[in-house]
Amino acid sequence: MLARTLGFLAGDSKSGRVVPPTGYTAQLTLFSAAAMAFLAVFALALSLASDRLAARWTAELAHTATLRISAPAAQLAAQTADALRILSETPGVGSARALSVDEQRRLLTPWFGAELPVEDLPLPQLVEISESGDGFDTEGLRLRLRAEVPGAVLDSHDRWRRPLARAAGRLRLLGLASVGLIALTMAAMVTLAANAALAANAQVIGVLRLVGARDNYIARAFVRRFTARAFTGALAGILPAVAALALMPGGDGTPAMLTGLALSGWNWALPFLIPPFAAVIAFWATRSASFRALEAVT
Repeated sequence: MLARTLGFLAGDSKSGRVVPPTGYTAQLTLFSAAAMAFLAVFALALSLASDRLAARWTAELAHTATLRISAPAAQLAAQTADALRILSETPGVGSARALSVDEQRRLLTPWFGAELPVEDLPLPQLVEISESGDGFDTEGLRLRLRAEVPGAVLDSHDRWRRPLARAAGRLRLLGLASVGLIALTMAAMVTLAANAALAANAQVIGVLRLVGARDNYIARAFVRRFTARAFTGALAGILPAVAALALMPGGDGTPAMLTGLALSGWNWALPFLIPPFAAVIAFWATRSASFRALEAVT
């Protein structure tokens, strides 16, 4: 497709001069290409951020589990010791440790504030479990804990990981679908602008035919002009979008969507593929509109 595009645009580089410039169609093409490219950058960033977020959630929750021990204060220490002993004997458990009071306070601070009197509340004891190798038998461990530590409840994080990963996957698809809709919208706007330019230059087209110009030559003049406008407009649109992404906070490792919207690594090169892509869209849209209009013009 790219070779055919370049081949059609090649030829007489002065062919575009035979078409008088039309102000509003040029402005419409430049503005629509710039606006669509600007939106495409953010749609692409949303899709990439969703992919990173899904990978981060899966990595953080895939090999961990949490044990919650709810028991009377007099039995809590003994049940915690029994649970740690069982976990140390379980194949596939890499490490297990009981969270301290300060660690549990930090977990509750975002929800209840820093002044929460954790020491005075009947909070359960949390045990952090890390898997090793292929992991442990969740159901077998749950049954043993139920028999020996009545107050223990094992949470393997499956009910959290799967919905979060599914939501991130849907956001990724939404971003890609947005890019597709933006491409279709750009094609429609360029087609409308090309049709308007062709209609405004109907008399010029008639004169060109009288002097022997073929439709392929006339179409190339319009295609060359609108392809260049789309490329220029898209390039002008991605520059402020890339600058805006560069100014966004990186998130500092926090698994949040908006703070992780900035691009990273080689992904910064992806927005600069949008102008050539916009030029290809403009080429085919203008080419199709040009030949249809030339067939209608007598």
